[in-house]
Parts: sequence; C-alpha cells; structure tokens
Amino acid sequence: MEIKIGVQNIQREIVIETDATSADVKAKVADALANGTVLELEDSKGNVTLVPGQQVGYVELGAESKRRIGFGFAE
Repeated sequence: MEIKIGVQNIQREIVIETDATSADVKAKVADALANGTVLELEDSKGNVTLVPGQQVGYVELGAESKRRIGFGFAE
C-alpha cells in the first residue's frame, strides 16, 4: 500500500510503500495526531520514517493490493 504524508511548511510530500494494513496505519496516525507523538512507519524494505505528529498536514492511504504473479490478471 502506498502512503502519502504531507508535512506542514514543506512543499514535498513523503511517499512510503508499505506492507502494513490500512487499519494499522490508521491507528498509528490517529495516535500520533491525538497525543502529539512521533508517527513511525516502516516501509516494505524495512526503512523507518519518523514524522512529528504535530507537523502532519495530511495522510493519504492508497488501496491495499495483492502482488500479481506471472503474466495473467486474476480477478
């Protein structure tokens, strides 16, 4: 899933590709915003991104998608 985070007073957004579920990410974002703590997200390669909760402008969650294997398109 792709996550886009807008940080206040910074023009570029942070883009993270993660294997976490949307429910897990929503819980982390809600906690960081409510408590003013650091939003900590891990991407699919194991890198950790830290964003101060007080500086988060917006968070956009992409759709969860399963990886496709082969050349066929399974539906």
